[in-house]
Amino acid sequence: MGDFSERVFAVVRQVPHGKVASYGQVARLIGAPRSARYVGYALHANPDPGAEVNHIPCHRIVFKDGGLCRGYAFGGPDVQREMLEEEGVTFSDDEHVDMGACQWDGRLDSDGGDGNVPLAPPPDFDWERELGD
Repeated sequence: MGDFSERVFAVVRQVPHGKVASYGQVARLIGAPRSARYVGYALHANPDPGAEVNHIPCHRIVFKDGGLCRGYAFGGPDVQREMLEEEGVTFSDDEHVDMGACQWDGRLDSDGGDGNVPLAPPPDFDWERELGD
């Protein structure tokens, strides 16, 4: 895997159980805004999917409106939804995560990370403006 993919995987590993992030959010957190599509490409090639420790929980990444990925690489949107529901993620309808309740804020509960990947936006970061909401 290349450096971009490794940075994507590092951030996705930080998304907590029961939370989701958007492709664009991951792109911004690795310092590559406007690269949401490439985040998706990296996750499609995820070498270690799953919710277990040290795996890359790509099922926690959704579209900015909370939509599930129709081409979810590891079983389709039904499998992605099932995995998220098992973690306690709530849905606003059959195809959309309740982003207001379940979107990760980009912060860690503990001091982790290797210092090479920004894991949170600056304090004055305006998510609504960035996400176009």
